[in-house]
Amino acid sequence: MADAKAPVLGKSGKADLPKELFAEPFHQSLVHEAARADLNARRQGTASTLTRGEVSFTTAKAWRQKGTGRARVGTLGVPNRFGGGVAFGPKPRKYTVKVNRKARRRAMRSALSVHAERGSVAVLDAKDFETPSTKAAAQALAKWGAKNPILLLVTAEEIGAMKSFRNLPRTHVLEVGAAGVADVIGAAAVVLSETALETLKERLS
Repeated sequence: MADAKAPVLGKSGKADLPKELFAEPFHQSLVHEAARADLNARRQGTASTLTRGEVSFTTAKAWRQKGTGRARVGTLGVPNRFGGGVAFGPKPRKYTVKVNRKARRRAMRSALSVHAERGSVAVLDAKDFETPSTKAAAQALAKWGAKNPILLLVTAEEIGAMKSFRNLPRTHVLEVGAAGVADVIGAAAVVLSETALETLKERLS
């Protein structure tokens, strides 16, 4: 099977997309599982409430037990009173979901392959952006005609490319090692630097 092709931003030629990354059938269940795990891992899980035993409230009896004509009353920190504790409220917790490494890799290849089939993948020569230029980045994307939002994957050393694209509206720039399946399927188009493409090939093959 021949490698798929993708346009190179700002140039007339096309680059090969390795079949190790872009020839995976779509696995809906795996992609859903991996994307859910990515999104859950980003939740802070710090929401917290005070129970009736934790609120700072007086323990004094509001009025005497008998003789007032009013109902008997206990502690005032109960949930049905103003200022009382919260019943069944949230407490700090972790939302992480475990996904096997092979399943996560397969899901990422599947997500990338969908973009390859749609023609929504492009390759970037980061050397063209050693000197940051947002104008040049905007022109390159406009010439390609990709839909927003756009995900750009680069390596940590390609700082010029990061600075060139990060200020463009609805363009999300990530280091390739930090990108998850949720980032890839959430983008309408994906741009990979040549170095990032090699990094993904080594990591996911």
